[in-house]
Amino acid sequence: MSGIILGDDQYGKAENRLVRIYRDTDRHEIRDINVSTCLRGDFSAAYLTGDQSNVLPTDSQKQTVYAYAKEKGLASIEEYGLELARHFVRDVEPVRAARIEVDEFAWQRVIIDGIEHDHTWTRKGQEVRTAAVTVDGDGEWVVGGLKDLVILKSTGSEFSGFLTDRYTVLEATHDRVMATSLVAQWRFGSTEEDWSVDWDKVYAGVRNQLVTQFAHVHSLALQQTLYEMGKAVLQQYAEIAEVRLSAPNKHHFRYDLSRFGVENHNEVFHADDRPYGLIQAAVARDDAPDAGPAWKSQRGWLT
Repeated sequence: MSGIILGDDQYGKAENRLVRIYRDTDRHEIRDINVSTCLRGDFSAAYLTGDQSNVLPTDSQKQTVYAYAKEKGLASIEEYGLELARHFVRDVEPVRAARIEVDEFAWQRVIIDGIEHDHTWTRKGQEVRTAAVTVDGDGEWVVGGLKDLVILKSTGSEFSGFLTDRYTVLEATHDRVMATSLVAQWRFGSTEEDWSVDWDKVYAGVRNQLVTQFAHVHSLALQQTLYEMGKAVLQQYAEIAEVRLSAPNKHHFRYDLSRFGVENHNEVFHADDRPYGLIQAAVARDDAPDAGPAWKSQRGWLT
């Protein structure tokens, strides 16, 4: 009978909800984030015998998350993640690698009498910005991203010429609604500690490229659109090595109004939320540096 061993393991404090208000002037600023920490190293004794002597409590990780929001600040979620990850690797002896995953929720200022209010906001209903930072003894990896970017165009999309079998009932279409709730992540090529990236500017630029390609590409398939999105980002930003995209096809089926004697020229649709096609792709430079642990996530451990 074969033996039993402990495989890969990691632990951390997931989803610390944190709001940082900057009150240095009368015009306040807000950053609203969800932070998950993950430590990797030789913690086998804790799993095999319950020995906690090498285990920094997850509560200590939580306290660090909040303290660093003040001590190091929150200029960008990427830089904040780097500061946290470096601390755990450099200052906590058993830790060999740290993974920090951050979601940021956007707010916009309330406008009163045509003027932005200094300390009142409403939550934006758009996408969530994301960052994943990994630091170990070999380097640093940063992955920027977004999720829940719901985007739709009412024409400029086709789906035809597809493979069929005896179970195929789907009809070809040359004019359809295309919609998705996009998840996109982009891996920066460097693994150096001296990052010279304007994180906020790159985020805004990548988002613009994704939206622009979705709108401009006459799509013969959602797969084609995803590739063009990733390609455009890589062409625009030399510092990005790889883009990964995941797009559920939010189907809009033309509703049959003929029973009522009413013509429907692609004007009325049934929005069907499930089941849905899930289209995914990675687009990378052919000379991209090795990804290392960049994609080894915490909350996606079992997926």
